[in-house]
Amino acid sequence: MQLAYQRYGAGPPLLILHGLLGSGDNWHTLSRNTFSEHYEVFTIDLRNHGRSPHSDVFDYPAMVEDLVAFMDAHGLKRAHVLGHSMGGKVAMHFALIHPALVDHLIVVDIAPKPYPPHHARIFEALRALDLGAYRTRAQIDAALARQLPEAAVRQFLLKNLMLEDGTYFWKINLEGIYRNYDRINGELGVDGQFAGPALFVRGGASPYIADEDETAITRFFPAADIITIEGAGHWIHAEKPDAFAEAVLTFLDR
Repeated sequence: MQLAYQRYGAGPPLLILHGLLGSGDNWHTLSRNTFSEHYEVFTIDLRNHGRSPHSDVFDYPAMVEDLVAFMDAHGLKRAHVLGHSMGGKVAMHFALIHPALVDHLIVVDIAPKPYPPHHARIFEALRALDLGAYRTRAQIDAALARQLPEAAVRQFLLKNLMLEDGTYFWKINLEGIYRNYDRINGELGVDGQFAGPALFVRGGASPYIADEDETAITRFFPAADIITIEGAGHWIHAEKPDAFAEAVLTFLDR
């Protein structure tokens, strides 16, 4: 599978992997304005997301092999890998299965453990929409607001809308993602260790990485540092971009 991507800057390669229902575009500002000054940044659309192809197969082993193929296609022998949320689990799998391909590993607000179905109501709202019944994004936003009152959540989801010949549709493979959601939330499902440098960044206001998760993190990633960015929720890079960028660049520079 040939993954869609955006490239920024020059220097050692840095692969950035987005979260569930997101895309590489979520990382445009930090990549263009900050990371590109030091690295050749690739913001990648994972399968079934963004502009990348759709597939009925949607699990971590498949996404790991997509990344191997991506690095081969771009002549990358080794790269820094940064992943947020679901992308962080992809990054963990990738580092454990192909440690020789990973220089520094950065995992943002996700732990190597199963999670409850946090996105259940989002899937319910999205799957209930008949996009053909709406003529404007504002109408779709208003329809979603009945089940998803948080404006920031709707704004994030609506980035997945496309308009073609007067009809709206989702860029994401909504049904393919939904059918495989339990796989994405499940156990890490891989053994071994990544002994290289690893950084886990958690938001002080986010419940995704708990204090007791340190045991699991260091079991898989014995050299891992775990830091907390206070005042940030799950979307650390959007809520506290300066503090987040400083932590990442300091880690990558060592």
